[in-house]
Amino acid sequence: MKAAVLQFPGSNCDQDAVHALGAVLGQPVRLLWHKEQSLGDAEAVVVPGGFSYGDYLRCGAIARFSPVMAAVREFADQGGLVLGICNGFQVLCEAGLLPGALVRNRSLQFRCEWVYLKTDSRHSPFTRCIPEDRLLRIPVAHGEGGYFADADTLSRLQANDQILWHYCTADGAVTERANPNGSVQNIAGVCNERRNVAALMPHPERASEALLGSADGRLIFESMIDAFTPHAVHRAA
Repeated sequence: MKAAVLQFPGSNCDQDAVHALGAVLGQPVRLLWHKEQSLGDAEAVVVPGGFSYGDYLRCGAIARFSPVMAAVREFADQGGLVLGICNGFQVLCEAGLLPGALVRNRSLQFRCEWVYLKTDSRHSPFTRCIPEDRLLRIPVAHGEGGYFADADTLSRLQANDQILWHYCTADGAVTERANPNGSVQNIAGVCNERRNVAALMPHPERASEALLGSADGRLIFESMIDAFTPHAVHRAA
């Protein structure tokens, strides 16, 4: 899987994503500066975490206008895989590639801690390799990570099986106490209707090696890689 990791002014998790995909998982990967207008031969795109453009105006609000995002939109429209992580989630929502928005944490504080994720749909190229009933232990680090969508949007997300991950306790219970930021319905990550664009607030690239405290994040990247193996029917299977 040839991957491109976007790099905006203020990105700070781009190198982590490159390390996870390249050094850990052995995939060809390269950084792509925000002024580029082409994705080249990329088969998958990662929009990483950080503080693109210093998070001025709103998180992701300026990054959506970067030249590279026009190429990402075209790529997504053609069925290419796009994964947003933390600030990348915010960018994809601002760009209209994912529904909903990310708002200020209910605590009004920056939250940096380990959380547990329950995978609620394995019918996506981002979750297909996550074993049934396997909880993911992955860290979060954000100040504006509360997922919000109106009632109609939430109904559509549920009806179309677009909610990929919920925050949960260590035993899998989806509770208010397990919610680190006030996300509506404990939603941690979603995908688009076509299922080829997805994002989550937790950082799988920071949980890609046991040395880091967890290797659970690898399952998300391995799912994407698996989508390109011969038995995969199509990109967004």
